[in-house]
Amino acid sequence: MSSPEPETPGNGDTKGASVIVNAIAVLRTFTADEPLLGVTEIANRVGLHKSTVSRILSTFEQEHLVERDPETRRFRLGLGLIAIAGPLLAELEERRVAYPVLRELSEQTGETSALMVWNGTESMCVEQIASHHQIRHTTPLGARYTDAMSASVQVFLSAEPIERVRTLLRSGAITYPGLDDASLDSYQIKLKDVTARGWAINYGESSIDDVGVAAPVYDHRGDIVAAVLIPAPRFRVSRERLQSLGEACSAAARRVTTRLGGRLPEEGAE
Repeated sequence: MSSPEPETPGNGDTKGASVIVNAIAVLRTFTADEPLLGVTEIANRVGLHKSTVSRILSTFEQEHLVERDPETRRFRLGLGLIAIAGPLLAELEERRVAYPVLRELSEQTGETSALMVWNGTESMCVEQIASHHQIRHTTPLGARYTDAMSASVQVFLSAEPIERVRTLLRSGAITYPGLDDASLDSYQIKLKDVTARGWAINYGESSIDDVGVAAPVYDHRGDIVAAVLIPAPRFRVSRERLQSLGEACSAAARRVTTRLGGRLPEEGAE
């Protein structure tokens, strides 16, 4: 009997990469809205067999990356992830510099404040100071936003080339229900307004009950590296108050920019 053909390095690399991609996909299924998930739910969402998902979760559980809820036996993210993400968050200068500014912003406005960063296709929360109100809108650490109307997404897309924005919207990476050529053009005008105003508005456009304002944070090159976000319940934000929240958010973002040693766009103008 002939011996089995040895696996080529290329095939092994591909197989190993596929395992990693699958494992990451499993982790990404957990969200702030759905922190508890069962094996079948995860398998359906990532398109893997339940036995494969079960093996991945078993390994994660051993490493404390996920844990099992004692009552439902469903899984949630584990504290082991903090040990992995901790060094990154500790070294994330924007987060460290922004924290005292966010605290003051929340005290000033009474609303939640957050710091968002862009990974190319998503706006992600890396810091949050929750509102003291009993009814409040929060943006949990690690929350990701891909809605075109999200205030922080608008901020980041306002700095992207037009064709890049169109590609993200047409591919569905950034969601925009009912997208057509007319709405594409309207959205580009909206992004130009964000740049001109200095902050973005989401007045119930993503969710009828929520309002968000966001303003850009710049680095020393004048590039947008983060966004300060104020999310709030819509019933507490009149059109008049929306203006004051936007101005407060913009002022906070400028302070973070200054603390980072950043340069506002107008500072580089001729």
